[in-house]
Amino acid sequence: MTTNQNKIEVPIDPLALGELITLDEASEYCGLSKHSLSTYIRIGRLKARKMGNLWVTTKGAVDLYLASREIERLPIKQRNTS
Repeated sequence: MTTNQNKIEVPIDPLALGELITLDEASEYCGLSKHSLSTYIRIGRLKARKMGNLWVTTKGAVDLYLASREIERLPIKQRNTS
């Protein structure tokens, strides 16, 4: 028996959503350079995984990164006024 109080929300892995795409395809999709995407992967801002010598991600993961980037570009005063 489960109640609303006992439900635990498990975060969805963005790499499990949708088809895997290469960084070249991700670059075309979002308009950022492959080098920039590689940097965001390295610092943990963009979810991706290495398959052999090829890095792959999903459009969902790219969309999550882009959404987080838009929030970070707001001035701090605007972010805290909710």
